[in-house]
Amino acid sequence: MRTVVVGAGAVGGVVAAHLVRGGHDVLLCDADPDQVAALDAAGLTIARQPQDVTGQDVVVPVTAVLPTALPERVDRVLLAVKSHHTRAALEPLRHRLAPDGYVVTLQNGMTGAVVDDVLGPGRRVSAFVNFGADVVEPGVVAQGNVATVRVGEPGGGISDRVREVAALLPYAEATDNIDGYLWSKEAYGAMLFATAVSDLTIAEALGAAAYRPLFLALAREVVERAPVRLETFDGFDPGDLEGSLERLVAFNAASGKARTGVWRDLAVRHRKTEVDDLDAVGGPLVHQVAALVRSIEAGERRCETANLDLLAAYERLERVGRPLAAVVEALPAPRRAPDGPLLGVQVAVKDMIDVAGVVRGNGNPRSMAEGAPAEQDAPVVARLRAAGADVFATAALLEYAAGAQHPGLAEARNPADPTRTAGGSSGGSAALVAAGVCAAALGTDTGGSIRIPASYCGCVGIKPTHGLVPVDGVTPLSPSLDHVGVLAVDVPTAARVLGAVADLGPLPALLAATALRVGVLVAELADPAVEPGTRAAVQAALDRLVAAGAQVREVDVAPLRALHATFEPVLLHEAWREHEALAADPDWFGPDTDRLLRLGRDVTPEQHAAALARRAELLPAADRMLDGVDVLLGPAVAFTAPGTTPVIDSEAGAVEGLFSMGANLTGWPALVLPCGHDDGLPVGVELMGRRGGDAALLAAAATVERVLGEVDA
Repeated sequence: MRTVVVGAGAVGGVVAAHLVRGGHDVLLCDADPDQVAALDAAGLTIARQPQDVTGQDVVVPVTAVLPTALPERVDRVLLAVKSHHTRAALEPLRHRLAPDGYVVTLQNGMTGAVVDDVLGPGRRVSAFVNFGADVVEPGVVAQGNVATVRVGEPGGGISDRVREVAALLPYAEATDNIDGYLWSKEAYGAMLFATAVSDLTIAEALGAAAYRPLFLALAREVVERAPVRLETFDGFDPGDLEGSLERLVAFNAASGKARTGVWRDLAVRHRKTEVDDLDAVGGPLVHQVAALVRSIEAGERRCETANLDLLAAYERLERVGRPLAAVVEALPAPRRAPDGPLLGVQVAVKDMIDVAGVVRGNGNPRSMAEGAPAEQDAPVVARLRAAGADVFATAALLEYAAGAQHPGLAEARNPADPTRTAGGSSGGSAALVAAGVCAAALGTDTGGSIRIPASYCGCVGIKPTHGLVPVDGVTPLSPSLDHVGVLAVDVPTAARVLGAVADLGPLPALLAATALRVGVLVAELADPAVEPGTRAAVQAALDRLVAAGAQVREVDVAPLRALHATFEPVLLHEAWREHEALAADPDWFGPDTDRLLRLGRDVTPEQHAAALARRAELLPAADRMLDGVDVLLGPAVAFTAPGTTPVIDSEAGAVEGLFSMGANLTGWPALVLPCGHDDGLPVGVELMGRRGGDAALLAAAATVERVLGEVDA
């Protein structure tokens, strides 16, 4: 019986060469004229065939045709085309396949439904093929290894034709559970697809500790969706995914095929891959891999390790971020510049900042459900993309950043203790950073909404100078006080991200601790509202700075506190003005937010103007607090994270923002960084600098962070 091999590429070529060498009558068919011409002219070359004792390339004479030249009748077909070419490859066989003929699928993916649709039921045999091979050039195939091949009837069973095919194919054995092998390969294939978006070899990627949770989660997503009992092969054991990774690293390190065919399609041939078949399996991480592959196919990205870093962040987003209620939406394959200072940095964005194509949810169910997707990025997001950052997720927040949680949404939880709040209003951003999901996130700050969550969660949060970062495309609360800023894992990362979205100028060289001049807000540290454990942690940090040689002097906080009386008239009047139209719908806001916003109805324009004038009058005295010092230092918040965020018009809410609102009124840059713990919960220390002195503040903060880190180490 003549065997027709449709698809004379990597797998089809290796199989055809074995059949020809075994004396079988073989006809090769391929849609690529160059491949057909090369095969007819010089035969089929199998390069470096491992089982050949000579170790030499093997050349076999073959006959090859284009699909239009297939004979009128074919009895047995070995189908070895990419899964997305299945239907096109089968159409010429629709009226050529003999009544008792059949097709053997030697493909990746689940192509059986397409075969049945074109040829009718009962016309296929399924094969599982795991040896590695690549087309090097027309007519030349390199075989990388010898591995598992199984043949079986779809749905189970071993028939006469299965035995016939198993005897025909190289390395093959018959199985009564071919679907179990195919589903196992889908799980392994999900991992291989992920390696292909990088520039690493299969073994390097699978062996990297940083990506281990990603690969395990990808395989697990597929395994959990499999409708059949899965089989083991070549080191992959669906019942032992942890051990499988180690075995697969060894298996692939020993293979002559270092990278997948998917990688070659993406990086070398620049053509479509079989990703649609993988995507059909489903699962959030599988979908993210598919989106990245399609982005590379479209020329929007290149194969590089930054893509694997992004996939690893998506895995942490699902595993860690969602249980903390910190995630609003994962953003697949985000657009970005191919290079830049933030390449390989994943940034989450508070869900009140425009991201093109994404609804600005504002921590409000109605806004999430009824809002229109943003037509373009907010400038701050556009700057992140231009710097090469991956804007990969939107983060949860208090409703409209107004200081209260909407009762229809879960409040973002604290990674240090999920029974506690992450803080507000940028709690989702702080939680994602502190939990290690991403290195940085954007937040907004009107009275402490970056710095309070940073203190509660134990990360760095900077509110820059007022106006330094544009607030266009950001839901306003109080424009006179609103800021967009950064939450980050450390001060250098905060500086990198802020430097990419704002014109900071060059950062000063890091200060030596002995040159750092610190103005201590002693009255804030001594305030009776400060919990003893919080006071002790901040005092201990101050003592470390003194021991390191920092120059410390007390600064009277009275000029800053004098500004506090202007906060409510400004905030309430402007917040009501911004949200009055929505508040006309009594069901739009949650009850606490609605009540808070309506307080602004009673603040007249005259009172608002008077508060702004009084603020301007008091600012020079406040600015003089920074004379002779590099930074002002005090506690970030009077206490550690409570169970839930107190509304701002409560007693606890007033205390919560006591130390943070001053920098919003002055417009100073202000930064919070971790300085210790109280009963296991993070405590933050706040540093403030001069307006426009953001770079200097970051340099001083890096010195403080280094000193505190040296002591901890």
